[in-house]
Amino acid sequence: MSLIRKSSQQAVAASRHTSQMVGSLARSLQSAIPMMDRRTFLKRSGVGVGVGLAASQLTLVQKAKATPGAKLDGKGKIEVKRTVCTHCSVGCAIDAVVENGVWTRQEPVFDSPINLGAHCAKGAAIREHGHGEFRLKYPMKLVNGKYERISWDTALDEITAKMKSLKKKSGPDSLFFIGSSKYNNEQAYLLRKFVSFFGTNNTDHQARICHSTTVAGVANTWGYGAMTNSYNDMQNSKAAIYIGSNAAEAHPVSMLHMLHAKEAGCKMIVVDPRYTRTAAKADQYVRIRSGTDIPFLFGVLHHIFKNGWEDKKYINDRVYGMDEIKKEVLEKWTPAKVEEACGVPEAEMYKVAKTLHENRPGTIVWCMGQTQHTIGNAMVRASCILQLALGNVGKSGGGTNIFRGHDNVQGATDVGPNPDSLPGYYGLAAGSWKHFAGVWGVDYEWIKAQYAPNMMEKSGTTVSRWVDAVLEKNELIDQDSNVKGVFFWGHAPNSQTRGLDMKKAMDKLELLVVVDPYPSATAAMAAMQVEGAQVNKDRAVYLLPAATQFETSGSATASNRSIQWREKVIDPLWESVPDHVIMQAMADKLGFGNELSKNYKMLKSKFAGKDWKEPEVESILREINKSVWTIGYSGHSPERLKAHMRMMHVFDVKTLKSKGGKDPVTGYDTTGDYFGLPWPCYGTPEMKHPGSPNLYDTSKHVMDGGGNFRANFGVDKDGKNLLAENGSHSKGADITTGYPEFDHVLVKKLGWWGELTEAEQKAAEGKNWKTDVSGGLIRVIMKNHGCHPFGNAKARAVVWNFPDPVPQHREPLYGTRPDLVAKYPTHDDKKAFWRLPTLYKSVQQKNIEDKLYEKFPIILTSGRLVEYEGGGEETRSNPWLAELQQDNFVEINPAAANKRGIRNGEYVWVKSPTGAKIKVKALVTERVGPDTAFIPFHFSGWWQGKDMLDAYPKGAAPIVRGEAVNTATTYGYDSVTMMQETKTTICQIEKFA
Repeated sequence: MSLIRKSSQQAVAASRHTSQMVGSLARSLQSAIPMMDRRTFLKRSGVGVGVGLAASQLTLVQKAKATPGAKLDGKGKIEVKRTVCTHCSVGCAIDAVVENGVWTRQEPVFDSPINLGAHCAKGAAIREHGHGEFRLKYPMKLVNGKYERISWDTALDEITAKMKSLKKKSGPDSLFFIGSSKYNNEQAYLLRKFVSFFGTNNTDHQARICHSTTVAGVANTWGYGAMTNSYNDMQNSKAAIYIGSNAAEAHPVSMLHMLHAKEAGCKMIVVDPRYTRTAAKADQYVRIRSGTDIPFLFGVLHHIFKNGWEDKKYINDRVYGMDEIKKEVLEKWTPAKVEEACGVPEAEMYKVAKTLHENRPGTIVWCMGQTQHTIGNAMVRASCILQLALGNVGKSGGGTNIFRGHDNVQGATDVGPNPDSLPGYYGLAAGSWKHFAGVWGVDYEWIKAQYAPNMMEKSGTTVSRWVDAVLEKNELIDQDSNVKGVFFWGHAPNSQTRGLDMKKAMDKLELLVVVDPYPSATAAMAAMQVEGAQVNKDRAVYLLPAATQFETSGSATASNRSIQWREKVIDPLWESVPDHVIMQAMADKLGFGNELSKNYKMLKSKFAGKDWKEPEVESILREINKSVWTIGYSGHSPERLKAHMRMMHVFDVKTLKSKGGKDPVTGYDTTGDYFGLPWPCYGTPEMKHPGSPNLYDTSKHVMDGGGNFRANFGVDKDGKNLLAENGSHSKGADITTGYPEFDHVLVKKLGWWGELTEAEQKAAEGKNWKTDVSGGLIRVIMKNHGCHPFGNAKARAVVWNFPDPVPQHREPLYGTRPDLVAKYPTHDDKKAFWRLPTLYKSVQQKNIEDKLYEKFPIILTSGRLVEYEGGGEETRSNPWLAELQQDNFVEINPAAANKRGIRNGEYVWVKSPTGAKIKVKALVTERVGPDTAFIPFHFSGWWQGKDMLDAYPKGAAPIVRGEAVNTATTYGYDSVTMMQETKTTICQIEKFA
């Protein structure tokens, strides 16, 4: 991006000019290091190879609380704290060097089997996230359009008083709590518990808008909604197909494992509307029209079935419904139909199919390019079906490697704030509530009394639709009141679609609370004055400075399901406070603090110059261990996880299995464990299940991480068997046929009940494996008999409980091909879907009637850059990263640019059917085709051409600001999960005037 990348010296000067608050770091760099070249810049930043920048040169480092009287001269107390990068989901380990309480240097962990001593740009600059000059430093309140500093006591008193008032006046569902994929597992779990005790299921987090379609689609195919294998296991792949994944920029360190695989002969295929940095590494790049993943995948399957390349025995033994898929694919998705829909010729499709056939096991990788569509659930299932047809699931080197976005989006999804489930994907039925009430030690009826009548077992609304929960007519919403108060607790609004509507919703709220280490775009959007906007005169807006994950400890789950423990690196700076401590303080003021922390050891901690009650993080994890049996978060203990972090060097890079070795601190023997105990790690920690590196792998005993597909959908369907065929079972299982999930009745029928202790029998009576808190059922089933507690069934190629049991291609609501809309129309409109009306066909038809495809002829898609992450506020506030990419841009094909008189590097307007327009620079490139444009989604701070600097709290504006692509994106939501459609909409690009 050289056309929009300034020199280091220019970057500092430009950021000083625009923000007027570059801070002491930039001033140090400008005065002390004039005329730096790139290598000098990186060396002096403290993140290059070798010696870091001396602490005495950085006034911002001295803001950290060093030991009183200590000198930062390299001769004081030096500690190395092991933590994990807080950006993408790869899980790169970092050794932070702390001198007298000040983080002075960092190194990637060379012993880590995941990152192998590597960092991407974001990881290399991670120290700045802790010591960042542009953080939110104090609690603040919006007063007359400007943020003013207030005390923590005032903030907590006023916020909780408003929460009580709204609950009394409009009911608990009048508040919506947006949690975070940046929490550690313990904080994510605690927020779900917090909102339950407040009395609402209106809570959600980033997973809704990145991989909710994955979770739903994958879980409904074979049991668990997660990545089946691991980054490391890709080294065992013979073929890999990336579809809707630009891993080289979004998950850079994951590419190490793919490049090792390529060195061993792995064939790499990349399928994407855009020629990405990942595509540059591919053996075959296939350009498809955005949103046509199903025609492409079924087009590949057409050649596989036509040539008899499917794994017939695997399908017979382990798959339900593949005959129906085969009929659909051979009859409907002929090569001509495939080329018409996705633009790929028959020869190219055949080449992909032949490569996958000849190189097994093969894996498939997808990310948000596949999930963020109105039919994202169906696209995900099409990817699963391809792998089932090839017999690639449940095998090393195979599976579905689904790369998540944030550092703990997997863990937050597993145990955190979801509107349709309790931790561990326990549903909202009374049985699940009673299970957790028992673990939490509170009365079920007491929890029920906190909810509005008949709302306890009803899914809440979603983060993708909170805007409509505020703006929609009340009679159309399936709850008593509209949403009137919203918490943005570690979430960036610019990562969501329909920016214009979001601004209207923010203006209408009565309460808006932002809890974040950085103020995020929420703060600026809330304070920004828009001509003609109607702002609620009674609205109260607060900013609360949360601590970063380097200022607390806790566990985080990488995309491959490995869990790692972060050590606390530094004490919270300024007046920031850890998230779980803020939750406890609010719970105390709301009247349920004792219930929230009943099972936890409580610490007396000092933050922001005052005493706080802090739930011990280890205690929260132990409660997770005692409650989340469904997905095997029960076998992890703080001790096991901490031992793994100290013993990284003993784990094999390809298999993740420990070669043997005892932790010198605790004496814990890691032999047989897989690194990070990838869930499911079943039973109690004492049972010492090793974790599951590759899900559904029948070649291993269940006590060595093996397994089979989950029996979660019944025993038969329409007279057809849903259980695995005879002889298809995990290694060493006593039951060699298919079998249903286990409960106390089945264990008794099998004659195994007597193998439980008397205490275990008492606890397990009337229970199943998911609700037996003793773990006795799991111990007997797995350890004594080699069976899987969730049964042994077939995967479902046909998901009869979804809108399209066989995945169907449907054109997006906003598209450029009315001819194909006629052939592949969208769904009918829905009422009360996730509490809200959701439009499909009416929107699509109106767009065609209005001929929007003529006014907005370019398909607009979005994605990531290697330099920034998520909404981008924290990374664009990092000088080392801000220097690398200083302007948002639109990639436009030379043909489209020439037609519009647009030259490379010029500002342009990108206009949307919503009426929004965004000002970005043009990057004229053949990376995109003539019908497509691409804009990164990490930017915010401009609003339709205007810099929003004055709307930020003083001193807390990011260095780099720019237009958010989602200011301009359009309406559209997945038909199962409410995933927003960001990857396929339409726009017009015009020369700036």
